[in-house]
Amino acid sequence: MKRPILIHPDPRLKKVCAPLDDISDAVRALADDMLETMYDAPGIGLAGPQIGVMDRIIVMDCEKDEGVDPAPLVMVNPEVIASSDTLNTYEEGCLSIPDQFAEVTRPKEVEVRWLGLDGEEHSRGFDGLWATCVQHEIDHLDGKLFIDYLGTMKRQLITRKMVKLKRELARA
Repeated sequence: MKRPILIHPDPRLKKVCAPLDDISDAVRALADDMLETMYDAPGIGLAGPQIGVMDRIIVMDCEKDEGVDPAPLVMVNPEVIASSDTLNTYEEGCLSIPDQFAEVTRPKEVEVRWLGLDGEEHSRGFDGLWATCVQHEIDHLDGKLFIDYLGTMKRQLITRKMVKLKRELARA
């Protein structure tokens, strides 16, 4: 089931999420809803708080090329356990901050540990777009948005645009 995506500013997007204790059928159903919502948006990542769920769960799929099979990934309680000293800058966007993009610099490679929907602990190294995406989504679980990496003026400008967008959507 597709779920509505919260638009910044929303206080839920600035809250730290609680870890999930176990993988239940409800968590699996949530993951399915999140993937459907992400693909429909369309996006490459989505975190629980973006749909108003204050649990530590993210979904992502950075396979965007034509003819390449989707590679959906669901992570419960993800955490970065190692990151490279080498940095990478990507132009990031966010489904909760539509049509706004900015360059953000993050570690080029990260190793992440998480609980899978199979109930098992997993870990994997990511680089490039996958590394940027997983760090962006984990930031959401800690109440941090990509615009928090920007200077005050640019962040305020984007926030004002989002307030205006929310007013326009409320009128529609």
